[in-house]
Amino acid sequence: MNKYLVTATAVAIAAALPQAGACASLDDALHCNVSARTFIHSLIDAGQIDGEPTRVESNSINAFNLVKGVDLRAFGYPVFAIVGYEEGDPIFRKGSGTRLSRSAYGAVVWGSTPKVKASVDAAHSNAIVHHVAPFITAIFCDRD
Repeated sequence: MNKYLVTATAVAIAAALPQAGACASLDDALHCNVSARTFIHSLIDAGQIDGEPTRVESNSINAFNLVKGVDLRAFGYPVFAIVGYEEGDPIFRKGSGTRLSRSAYGAVVWGSTPKVKASVDAAHSNAIVHHVAPFITAIFCDRD
């Protein structure tokens, strides 16, 4: 992909996200039309998430905390963590096992899996909806 297009996309996503304290929607990015690098870096640049992952799964998916006071939403559901991995990007750490994907990202939300899936489907997103725990659901884009 053209590096100027990637930069322009990242700037556009960052500009669309309000600064800390305001509610921001991740719906557009969760239509799986950007890379994990673009998604994660735009959130870091906008001051929405911490720049260091707080957890790295064995499949190399990195979890990032929201900055205190940030209110992110995904298809109407409150986000409490951002996840992602982009092969070759130094911000992401590798896990101990086999990586899930070369480029994957998403949001972990408070909401029941059936209701979150219905919202994602209604928005015509091709994101994967994955049950994590009772009332905790991941909305995930696998770009591999």
